[in-house]
Amino acid sequence: QVQLVESGGGLVQAGGSLRLSCAASGLPFSSRAMGWFRQAPGKEREFVGEIGWNGGRRNYADSVKGRFTISRDNAKNMVYLQLNSLKPEDTAVYYCAVAAGAIVPGGEYRYWGQGTQVTVSS
Repeated sequence: QVQLVESGGGLVQAGGSLRLSCAASGLPFSSRAMGWFRQAPGKEREFVGEIGWNGGRRNYADSVKGRFTISRDNAKNMVYLQLNSLKPEDTAVYYCAVAAGAIVPGGEYRYWGQGTQVTVSS
């Protein structure tokens, strides 16, 4: 059974930071690219960033490039999203997901977590 569990969200002031974590189980984690997405109220889910199977390559959406950083620890089946210099427009539910492929771009994302809420106040 594939399971992805996000954590680390919360309420933070603009300019602050959060570190999101995603714990994966029930899948060949170390052989797949992993992605982070977010969905704000009333909007479609959007791509945030992704990381290849060995962490050697990363892609980010232009809106977060330079502020967010994806990392992973395959020994722990964990992927992380460091959010710095947060803005109110970053407020959303953040999801981690498993890609079909090993390298980035990861292609189709097959499995999704339930998300963790990030709220940025002005």
